[in-house]
Parts: sequence; C-alpha cells; structure tokens
Amino acid sequence: MISHKPTPVLYSQYKETLQKIADVKTAYAVLQWDQETYLPPKGAEGRGRQMATLSEIAHNMGTAIDLGDLLNELNSRDDLAAINKKNVSLSLEEYNKIRRFSPAFVRQMSETVSKSYHAWIDARRKNDFNYFEPQLQQLVELKKQEADILGYEQHPYNALLNEYEKGANVQMLDKIFSDIKSPLQELFIELQRLPQADTSFLHQFFPKDQQWKWGQEIARILGFDFSSGRQDIAEHPFSTSFNTSDVRITTRIDENDFANMTWSTIHEVGHALYEQGLPPEEYGLPVGEYASLSVHESQSRLWENCVCRGLPFWKYYFPLLKTYFPDQFKNIEVVQFVQAINKIAPSLIRTESDELTYHFHVMIRYELEKKLIGGELPVKDIPAYWNQEYKSLLGVNVPDDNNGCLQDVHWSHGSFGYFATYSLGSFYAAQFWKQAQLEIPQMMQKIENEGDTGVLLGWLRKKVHPHGKFYTSEELCKQITGSGLESKVFVDYLRQKMVSLNIGA
Repeated sequence: MISHKPTPVLYSQYKETLQKIADVKTAYAVLQWDQETYLPPKGAEGRGRQMATLSEIAHNMGTAIDLGDLLNELNSRDDLAAINKKNVSLSLEEYNKIRRFSPAFVRQMSETVSKSYHAWIDARRKNDFNYFEPQLQQLVELKKQEADILGYEQHPYNALLNEYEKGANVQMLDKIFSDIKSPLQELFIELQRLPQADTSFLHQFFPKDQQWKWGQEIARILGFDFSSGRQDIAEHPFSTSFNTSDVRITTRIDENDFANMTWSTIHEVGHALYEQGLPPEEYGLPVGEYASLSVHESQSRLWENCVCRGLPFWKYYFPLLKTYFPDQFKNIEVVQFVQAINKIAPSLIRTESDELTYHFHVMIRYELEKKLIGGELPVKDIPAYWNQEYKSLLGVNVPDDNNGCLQDVHWSHGSFGYFATYSLGSFYAAQFWKQAQLEIPQMMQKIENEGDTGVLLGWLRKKVHPHGKFYTSEELCKQITGSGLESKVFVDYLRQKMVSLNIGA
C-alpha cells in the first residue's frame, strides 16, 4: 500500500515517474524534429516505426496501475502545496483520459501520422492533393475514433478542440468567430478608403545566406538564447522544446520574398521565448508545460505583430536591417517600410497574411475541420471546398493545391482542432499588449530609442511564462488584465494601428 508513506516521499516518487515519462516523450520529439529537418527520404519508414514504439512505451508508462494509485492517493491528501496539488490534479485528469486509449490505438495513430507527414511532403513536391488524400482519409477516421474515445457533448469536434484549448467547443468558437467577423469586414472596408501601401520592394532578390544571418540576428535581438536552442530550415516553420535549455525553431526562406523568412522566424521565436521561460524545476510536470495553445499563440503573435510590425521597433532597427540588405532598402524610408509590412490585402497563404485577413484564413480551416470531423465533408472534397471558401470570404482564386489546401502541416500531424487557437492567441496577445503598455509606461520609448525589447520580455517572464499550466487561458488572462477574452480589444488595437499608419487595403 502507498498511503502509509509521508507526502513528500510520495510526491518525489510521482515527480520522478512523470519526468521519466517526459524523457521518453522528449526522445520522440527529437526524432520528430529530425524527421522534419534532416531525415533522408529513405529513412521515413524506419523512423515511423521508432516513433510508434516510443509512443507506445510512453503510453504504457503513463497508464500504469501503480501510477494511478499514486495519483489518487496524492490527490486525496490535503497537505500539498498549491502548485503541487495543481500538478497532481492535472496529472490525474490526464491519466484518466489516456487510460481510455489502448496501446494498439496509440501505436496505430503514431504510425499513421508519420506516414501522413511523408505523404504530405510528397504531395507538396508534386503539388497534388491526391497524393495526400489516402493517408489523410485514414487519419481523419482515426481522429473520429479518438473523439468517440474521449467522449463529447453535441459535436465530435468538441473532443478534439478541447485537446488544444481546454473548455473550447463549437458553441463557444462559433460565437467568437461570429462576433469578430463583421467588425473585421467593416474595418477592411474602412481601410480600403486609405492609400495603398507599396510592397514591391519586399519582393526583390534577397540572398538566402543574408536572410539566414538576418534571421539569427533578429532572434537574438528578441532574446532567444542560442546557448539553449538552435534554428534550422523546414518545409513548414515550427518550434519544439525538449526542455527549457533545448528549444528548437525552424524557418523557411524564399529569396524573392523578404517577409516570408523574417516573420516566420519572429513567430517561432515568440513560441520559443515562452518555452525558454517555463519553470525548469517543473520539467515533466503540468506546471512545467505551457498553459494552452492559445496562450502559446499569444506569445508568438504578440512578438510577430504587436512588436515587430510596429513603427517604434523599426525606428530603431531599420538602420541595422539596411546593413544586411543595403541595395534592396537603400531608397526606402522607415515609415514606408512599416506601411508595407502592415499592408492589409487578401492573400492565399495563412502564414504570410496580414493581421486582419489572417482570421478569415483561420475561420475557413475551423469550419472545414468541423464539417470533416462531423461527417459533413468527405476528405476528397477538401480542395473544392477550400477553393470555394477562399473565393467567397477572401475574394481570391486558388491556383493550385500548394497555395491551397496543402499549405499547412497540421493535418499531417493529426492536429485537428489546433487552428482556432491562432485567432484566440491573437486576441489574447492584444489584451496582454495593452496591459503591458499600462504597466510599463516607458516601454514604447525604450523600444524606439534604445531597441530595448527586454523590458517586455521581462514582463512576460513574470506575468505569463512562469505559471505554466497552473491557470487556464481565461484564468491567466483575468490574472493579467482583470478580464477574460475580449475580442473587441483586438479590433480596437488593429484599427488604431492601421489608421495611425495610414495604411489602406
């Protein structure tokens, strides 16, 4: 029996067990990172097997009866510190959830995801969704099974949404997107009356090597610790963390598009700064993990848009940028540059879209996934649905699959339910940004006059990063700003910014 042991001993036993499980999951994550960066094409099949084995091992460890007994015993104690009590309760919740999945299902999901990723890469190379469709069909069926195993009320998509944003469901998100859609459309029409920004100079030739050096420069400027991380190239930019001292980011480079690499780097750095700021002593435990995907996205969107698309930032750093690309920007003034990088215009690619129309991209994906998991949309009809919605909502014609339904890596990872967190993250970011300016009165001046973004990072290190999963997204937002999610704050932020820059659509 466990109950006769003193609480500190039991908690140490719990912590050691959770950290061993984290070690196995981290080994899996290393293999996944390598798969998306350096794995040779012929290594795909073997890598899929290795990752499936690690998934199965982690599942078996995480569902062991002894661990369940330990968690239940600790959860019944009333002498745990608040942070320890939160760790245990969240671990018990996770334990009870993953116990619903058989090891065979976990292995099948991992193998299917690995095959799906390589099928997606192949389809991208051939610019043809048909090469991805069979694997995606298998994955969608597995995700429907996962929803049934997890259990849900009203809509199967709710089970998957809850995996990325605790408490999220279609009713909540339908309302949020409904509330934000009209204000964004109205703002778009309002901005159309302003002069158009010239963006042609962003599409000159920018050598790959110089872009790479510039990307590393801006990562350092924002506070990314290269002694605790690294940057590489990937088909789709992403970040991953093995612990707070080993955080990886990736980017992609288009030599004829300056914005592509720059903002994908900044976005991933935002994620990485959060991971590097989590409490290292809580490694493997819930409080050592990020609060939610929407809070994670708030960190990337805050740095990407609120800071690095702002005029104060570039008033200081534009001269430095010119030293990397003296010919490309020799006749460009800082205000002209900032107007260009903030231009509002419909586009095909989500990751390259502006702050306003970005959310139309997310809405399309959210509705598509909801229909897919709900059985209303067959996998084979994804390209047609996608193209129709882009024409309807954004007014653009999708020329091919790479610029359409093959552009995101998420489905090949089995990440159904993720996309909505991008918009939620943007809305949280606007609230955090507003609060930071209230609490750090000299912040904007320090960024503009000294290039000091460290004041903001320091604020985030106190307000967001150290809490891990101790708070839910809404609880954290209330803790920081005094209120829960308010999408109106985002609309106000965006209107003020765009009008002040005199940027049209």
